Amino acid sequence: FDMRCRLLMPEWKFVGYSCIVQWRFHVSRLIHVLLVEVKVVFVEIFQDYIMYICALFALLAFSQINAEVYFEENFNDKSWEDNWIYSEHPGKEFGKFTWSSGKFYNDAEKDKGIQTSQDARFYALSRKFSPFSNKGKPLVVQFTVKHEQNIDCGGGYVKIFDCSLDQKDMHGETPYEIMFGPDICGPGTKKVHVIFSYKGENHLINKDIRCKDDVYSHLYTLIVKPDNTYEVLIDNEKVESGELEADWNFLPPKKIKDPEAKKPADWEDKATIDDPTDEKPADWDQPEHIPDPDATKPE
Repeated sequence: FDMRCRLLMPEWKFVGYSCIVQWRFHVSRLIHVLLVEVKVVFVEIFQDYIMYICALFALLAFSQINAEVYFEENFNDKSWEDNWIYSEHPGKEFGKFTWSSGKFYNDAEKDKGIQTSQDARFYALSRKFSPFSNKGKPLVVQFTVKHEQNIDCGGGYVKIFDCSLDQKDMHGETPYEIMFGPDICGPGTKKVHVIFSYKGENHLINKDIRCKDDVYSHLYTLIVKPDNTYEVLIDNEKVESGELEADWNFLPPKKIKDPEAKKPADWEDKATIDDPTDEKPADWDQPEHIPDPDATKPE
C-alpha cells in the first residue's frame, strides 16, 4: 500500500438536538512502540445529542531505526487557527471552533484543544502538510478520542486526503485516501472503521472490530506495513491484524460463477442415487420373510 498525500482535514457534522463536540490534539508519551508522535487528520461526526470528544492524531512512517514525522499539530496555543482553513462549502451552516480543555482533563493548560461551540452545525477545517510517500516503510495513523458523555450515535473517525483537495470546498462526500476510527450508532453499531481508497472506490475492512464506548480517552492506532499487512491497536493493545489482500476486496475474486453455465438436462438433484455398477455379494443373505415392524400381538 503506497500512499502519497499532503492534505489533512477534519470535518464535524451535527444534526438533530443539542450537539457539542470537542476535538483535542496534543502531545503525550503514551506511544511507546512508535518512537515518534504526530497529530491530526479528518474527522466526521454525526450526533443527535450532547457529546464531547478529545483526540490526538499521529501520522508517521518509521523504519527499524528512525521514524519520519509527516505532520504534527499540538494546539498548544490560540495561534492554531492561523494555520487552519475553514471550509466554505455552499449549503452548509458551519460552526466555529473554540480552544478549550473540555469538561474534565489532567492538566487544564496542557490538555487544551479545539472544541465545537454551537449546536446543530457542520464543522470543517483543514491544514496542508508536505507531500510524502510511505513506499518501503510502515505508515502509522494514530489519535486519541474521548466521548465525555456516553455517546448514542456519532463517528469519531479521521480521514486523510490527497493533494487535489480544495480546502475551502471540503465536505462529507469529498474523496479521501484513508478513513480510520470509531463509529457508534445505537446498540447495533460500535465498530472501528478501516477504509482505504483504491482505484476510485472506498474499500471497507471485511472484519468487525469493536470500538470503545465509554467516557474515557482511548488511543487508536493503524499500522500499514510494506509487506501488505496491517495492525489495529486500541490503547496500545492489538485488536486486529492480517493481510490487506485477505481482509479487503481490493482485487477481483479468484473464482466467480459462470453466468452462462446451465444445469445439464440429465442432472440428478437427489442427495444419493443407486450405483448402477454395484453388485450383490455372493454371500448375500436375503431371507424370504422379514418381521413386520408394525405387527402387534393379538389379545
